[in-house]
Amino acid sequence: MCWSAQADAVAGGLVAGVGVACLVRARRAGRPERLPLAALPVVLGTHQLIEALVWLGTDGGLPDGLAGAARTAWALVALPLLPVLVPAAVWCATSGPRRRALAALTMLGAVVAVPLAVAVGSHPVTAAVRGHTLRYALGIPYPALLLAGYLLATVGSLLVSGDHLLRRLGLLVGAGAVACALLWGLAFVSTWCALAALASLLLLHWTGHRPVDVPARAAGRAR
Repeated sequence: MCWSAQADAVAGGLVAGVGVACLVRARRAGRPERLPLAALPVVLGTHQLIEALVWLGTDGGLPDGLAGAARTAWALVALPLLPVLVPAAVWCATSGPRRRALAALTMLGAVVAVPLAVAVGSHPVTAAVRGHTLRYALGIPYPALLLAGYLLATVGSLLVSGDHLLRRLGLLVGAGAVACALLWGLAFVSTWCALAALASLLLLHWTGHRPVDVPARAAGRAR
């Protein structure tokens, strides 16, 4: 797969459009608790559109000020926002005892987000083209530890949600994280965010899916 300003613009527009459809389906289904997670493709699609601007900035196609703002906006979404937004949105969409684990993962995401937000706010965000990927740098402290907490909060919340479609999404983005880290190394964040954006298309199916009521199903079998 090749990334470029054009690829990010097309993918971002597609994913954001699907996100709007997710919101409409969740609202029509009368499931307001699903709206935060249904909005995730809008966030990720917009994120890819922002990265299209970052690409243009590396080619000198944008003024320096606008290019710097695009890099900072991209980093704010990718780093401090997602580890809080994803587990919190899954928590909203989940009921029962699993909410305790999801609350803990949301708190973990918030703890991880603090040093990431400080890094974005106190260091200039740079982006360099390496082949068909972008490598971002901004001086994150303890990167291995923060990355572990980041993935545990985001991927882990999907895996413990109890919904089979969300678990499938978690498995997909978790496997994608491993693949992106092995294949693209320092460009991991950029490539994994692109994969997560495309994988969020599964949420369109999820927003129209009615969860199975386990007690009712068990009672039906007892009859």
